[in-house]
Amino acid sequence: MPTPAEFVSKWQGSTRAERAAAQEHFIDLCRMLGQPTPNDADPTGEWYAFEKGAGKAEGGDGWADVWMRDHFAWEYKGKRKDLAAAYSQLNGYREALGNPPLLVVCDLARFEIHTNFTNTVPRVYRFTLDDLAADPGEPIRILRAVFTDPETLRPTRLREELTERAAQDFAALATALRSRGHHPHAVAHFLDRLLFAMFAEDAGILPKNLIDRLASATKGDAAGFSAALHDLFGKMAKGGGLFGVERIEWFNGGLFDDAEVIELAPAEMETIGRVSKLDWSQIEPAIFGTLLERGLDALRWLTELQMSGEGHFRPVGSNGFYRRGGSRANFDQQPIEAQATVSACLEAYRATSDVWWYEQAQRAFDWFIGWND
Repeated sequence: MPTPAEFVSKWQGSTRAERAAAQEHFIDLCRMLGQPTPNDADPTGEWYAFEKGAGKAEGGDGWADVWMRDHFAWEYKGKRKDLAAAYSQLNGYREALGNPPLLVVCDLARFEIHTNFTNTVPRVYRFTLDDLAADPGEPIRILRAVFTDPETLRPTRLREELTERAAQDFAALATALRSRGHHPHAVAHFLDRLLFAMFAEDAGILPKNLIDRLASATKGDAAGFSAALHDLFGKMAKGGGLFGVERIEWFNGGLFDDAEVIELAPAEMETIGRVSKLDWSQIEPAIFGTLLERGLDALRWLTELQMSGEGHFRPVGSNGFYRRGGSRANFDQQPIEAQATVSACLEAYRATSDVWWYEQAQRAFDWFIGWND
């Protein structure tokens, strides 16, 4: 059984091509870990095999260099080759290979173990031969888990948790922007654009980490951040073009119908910077629905609060307002409250087709024509 130092010594200087070296490298790895090789453990190749055939997701046939059912699929590349391309290739086989919980790529000197557990945020464990030589403890632990107990490498963060965290931050942003007097429709439109941009970054449609880089470059400079976003949204709205040194595509559709932005306070910029660092490729698109539901809940509460016992619209009066723990003011009701309620309820109706919202919009409009206090 070779020691980690002996394994590293043999393979550190190897210049052999992938095909000539892959199986020998894997067999030496098995011996270092005290694990059986595919031919020793399963001569038939039914559950553990070299060159396991698999259909590609896009059609055609391929194979994984090594495969163990319910444990891993493993793809080798030659030294200093593109491991991201190797992972993409292996990812195309995973369904045909039974969707193993771990997808491993290796170029003889670098190891990447990508988790593939259902409904979790993927994690990548990376180490090199240099790491194995310097401090073998953690690399050996990871490799043993690959062979014997993949479950110990399962990420603890679920997609639902990541989505909930992002939804909470965006809901707080929406509340803060509305409290500063911005129209609910303008707030929703602005935040939807930011959400889309973050999804687009991790989908490869926009440059990677663009929003995070903007937030970092303009830290504390709200006007600068707003100007940069205005420029970005303008490119996305009309024809695309260069944004700095990076090319931005044109996005057709109503989301980027103009380049308007809302200037953010420093704390809100920090929130945008924080959520932009999340892996948005793992956040459920249902976040849009989550935010919509929270918005509708808040609007329903406000609408019911502003309904009189007689059933007509009664906005909170501006002569005292309605402070927490205090009494509601009924006098000096303002037309802008009725107008905003009409607008918000009509948007809710368009989003949900729930006639209740249309009725509330009509009730608030009727305040203008005499059905009031």
